Amino acid sequence: MQITVDLNADLGEGFGRSRLSEDEVLLDLISSANIACGFHAGDAMTMRDTVRAAKERGVSIGAHPSYPDIPGFGRRELGLPATEITRHVEYQIRSLTDVCSAEAAVLAYVKPHGALYNRAVWDEKAAAAVVRGIAKVNPSLSLLGLPSSEMSRAAERAGMPFISEAFVDRAYRGNGTLVPRSQPNAVIHDVESAVERALTLVRMHSIAADDGSVVRIHAQSLCVHGDNPDSAAMLRSLRAKLQAAGAKIAPFAA
Repeated sequence: MQITVDLNADLGEGFGRSRLSEDEVLLDLISSANIACGFHAGDAMTMRDTVRAAKERGVSIGAHPSYPDIPGFGRRELGLPATEITRHVEYQIRSLTDVCSAEAAVLAYVKPHGALYNRAVWDEKAAAAVVRGIAKVNPSLSLLGLPSSEMSRAAERAGMPFISEAFVDRAYRGNGTLVPRSQPNAVIHDVESAVERALTLVRMHSIAADDGSVVRIHAQSLCVHGDNPDSAAMLRSLRAKLQAAGAKIAPFAA
């Protein structure tokens, strides 16, 4: 039986056309694009160009909402109350939905960004707020996130499709969460190491944690961060090795 693997990356994280050429390189390698909605990066021009480029390549389109935190690139924990989280998430999804409509493209899923994502992993109220924000726009959208998290449980309670992902270029702790970016070696830059970790995820549904333990992860999608300078090399190598092993690269939301 052929294995299908989805590869996702965070895109549209520049302003104007500042990153479009770099994003187009990644769009040729991935199957799902998490597109910034203006609150941590991106703007009307970037969203439109990225959506158009993704549609042209048959790449699935996802909204990548954030805390309202352009100065901190959405990676600062703002501690916003649930009501504000819902409104911010709803607003950003509506913005990208409008862009998709203008380009005759389809918005398929949502993946929170940065600190909002990390908080929704453990904070039940924040996770529920994210799900409510999605449901206010389109409850049929899928939520992409960390497995066995408060996000996954909030989606399940709401009857919302949840897609589990694993990170190719991030270090894991023994409890299955990500090593904070403030700690050494939280982001993996070595291409060979990252690709081998990804292949182990696909074959064995597991990954080595920073404490030497093994974390079991049944991931439906693999993520490489678009702002990782080694992302293109990682994705190119990973895609080639997966295809050589007989795997099919395709969107989970196809």
